[in-house]
Amino acid sequence: MATKKVDYNMSGVEKLPNDNPVLYQIETEGGRENYVGVAQRGRVKERIAEHLGEIPGAKVSIEQFNSIDDARAKEANVIKRVQPKYNKQGK
Repeated sequence: MATKKVDYNMSGVEKLPNDNPVLYQIETEGGRENYVGVAQRGRVKERIAEHLGEIPGAKVSIEQFNSIDDARAKEANVIKRVQPKYNKQGK
């Protein structure tokens, strides 16, 4: 499905699609992944906005999926592989 990367601020988050479940990754300016999570359809912008101000980062990228289960499976793989600084589960 579609992927998109925007600035990690409210105006960037507002540009994200909200119509499918997503895997989102919050990255520093240097491209290091700080946090990986999933958001359900209809809650993408709200979920990512919950992190604003908490995790120092410059970009957020999303990958859309057909189901939340597919997004969660990919999340587990990414966390295991990348070990993002702020993820506690799956390491």
